[in-house]
Amino acid sequence: MLALKEFLSLELDKLNEEQLKQVSDFIAFLKFRSRNISWQIDKNQMAALYSEFAQEDRQLAEAGLDEYAELLIQEDLK
Repeated sequence: MLALKEFLSLELDKLNEEQLKQVSDFIAFLKFRSRNISWQIDKNQMAALYSEFAQEDRQLAEAGLDEYAELLIQEDLK
């Protein structure tokens, strides 16, 4: 039985250019996925950011609701 690399090499020789491009894309995906990128999230920092922007977000949402309600009333009048 052929070793896996030898088998794959033989199979690659049978592929057309488009199929080779797809294999290349998949290899790039596998390499990207295998990177060990660890994201460290500081919960205290996230809570501080949330608090900092919560009031502004609330004001923007409320302003948007008033505008939306007005648009709905105008639609009903048509």
